[in-house]
Amino acid sequence: MKTNKLFVKYNGNLVGTLAIAKDKRIAFQYSTEWIKNGFSINPFSLPLNDSVFLPKNMTFNGLFGIFSDSLPGNWGNLLLDRVLISKGIKKEDINMLDRLAIIGKNGMGALEYEPEISYENNYYEKTLDEISIECSKILKSEYSNDLDLLFKLGGSSGGARPKVLMKIDNTNWIIKFSNHIDRNDSGLMEYEYALCAKACGIDMPLVKLFDSKMCSGYFGIERFDINHNYKMHMATVAGLLEADYRSPCLDYNDLLKLTKIITNDIDTYQMFRRMCFNIYSHNMDDHAKNFSFIYKEDIKTWRLSPAYDLTYSNTYYGEHTTSVSGKGKNITDKDILEVAKKNHLNVDKCKKIMMDIKIKIENNLSKYLK
Repeated sequence: MKTNKLFVKYNGNLVGTLAIAKDKRIAFQYSTEWIKNGFSINPFSLPLNDSVFLPKNMTFNGLFGIFSDSLPGNWGNLLLDRVLISKGIKKEDINMLDRLAIIGKNGMGALEYEPEISYENNYYEKTLDEISIECSKILKSEYSNDLDLLFKLGGSSGGARPKVLMKIDNTNWIIKFSNHIDRNDSGLMEYEYALCAKACGIDMPLVKLFDSKMCSGYFGIERFDINHNYKMHMATVAGLLEADYRSPCLDYNDLLKLTKIITNDIDTYQMFRRMCFNIYSHNMDDHAKNFSFIYKEDIKTWRLSPAYDLTYSNTYYGEHTTSVSGKGKNITDKDILEVAKKNHLNVDKCKKIMMDIKIKIENNLSKYLK
C-alpha cells in the first residue's frame, strides 16, 4: 500500500491533486476548473493560482495543514493503527496519502480524497454504554471484538478522547466518552460548560447529554461542518497557519489578529469572548486545533466556527496552551485588556464582556473550579 497521488474533492467538484515529492513533502496543485470557479482553501498557504505548492516544513509529516485537518486525532489514529494491525499491515508501511485515502469521504469538513481505500466493516448496532466499554478496552490495549464498529464510527474524528460520529433523528452528532484520566462526570461537566458558554454569548452548536446507566451521561455536540447534508469547508487555526498544535505556539493576540483579518473584523469580539471564557473557566487545552473557521460560499468570506472542546482542563506544564500577552499562567484582567487594546477593541465594551462572563461562570461552573 503506497498511494502516490490523490484527487481532492469538494462536494463532488475537483479541487486539485496531491502528489508525493522526492523529499517526502506532499505537493498540491489546484485544478483548472477550480481556479475558475472555486475559492482558496487556505488563503495564506494556498492562494488560488496554478502554482505547484510545497509545504515549507514537515510540521504535518509533509502535508499542508489544511489536509492534515482531514486526518483523525489521537483517538482516530489509535483505531486506525489497530485496524491496520488486524489486516496484517504495519503502520510504517503506509504514507500520509494512504491515510487520507483511508479517510476518503469521511473526514471532518468538506474535503474528500479519491481514490478511496476502504475496508469491509463488519459491525452491528450497540448502545452508547456498550460502545463506551469497548473504547475502554482499546485505551487499555485490550482486544475488542468491535474494532470495525469503533473505526467506522470514530476513526475519522479529531481530538484525544474516544468519540463516535452518529446520525440520530436527522442530526449529525459527535458523542464523547471518557478516557482513562477523565473524571466520571466528564460528560455532564462538558455539557454544563457548553450551556454556560452559550449564556456567555459564545456561538455554540446544539448540545445534548445522552443517557447512560454507567455514568452521569455522554456529551454530544452537533456537527457544524454539515448543513442539511451539504459539507462546509472548515479549517482549524493550526491548518490555516501551519502551526504545530502539539506544543504552545500561539498567543491570543495572534488569534484575534487572525480573526480580524480573515473575517473582515466580523467575529473579533466573539474570539475575545472565547479567550475570556477559557481563562476564567480553566480551559487550558486551548490549542491551535481547538479554534476553527468556516468558509461561507454565499458571502464569499470566512467566519469563526461555533465553539467546541470547552471544558475544565489542565496541561502537563500547568499553563494555557495559547498564551495571553506572553503569559501562560497567573493571567490577570490587565493582561486580557492588553490583548483588547493591541487589537483596537473598545475597552469599555470588553470590560463589560469580561464581567458578564465572570459572573456567569461563577454562577454556573463554580463547583468545577474549587
